[in-house]
Amino acid sequence: MNKMLSFLLAATSLHAAGQAVHTVDYASQADVKVFVVDYESQADLKVYKVPYVSQAKGNEGKWFWVPYASQAQKKLFFVDYASQADLKIFFVKYESQAGWRTAAKKHLFY
Repeated sequence: MNKMLSFLLAATSLHAAGQAVHTVDYASQADVKVFVVDYESQADLKVYKVPYVSQAKGNEGKWFWVPYASQAQKKLFFVDYASQADLKIFFVKYESQAGWRTAAKKHLFY
């Protein structure tokens, strides 16, 4: 019984996270196609990889990678060219740098 309760609590906390993400193998499986840009100024969203799912709240560019697609709020596919992407991102070094540069793309993570 304890294992079942632990599993339910873990699943609930993962689902509640605003930006729990998982990388998929095919574009057809993805909710959002993503391209990583070389410069912050080219990005729609500046992303910070958080170490704990509890830190991935809201729609602020703080992402936590989950091991299974079923745990993710959004499934991502990384494309080879910017023209193929729904969203261009730039990975930042500090949590305080995360956030949207292009508000028009925010709907992709609601």
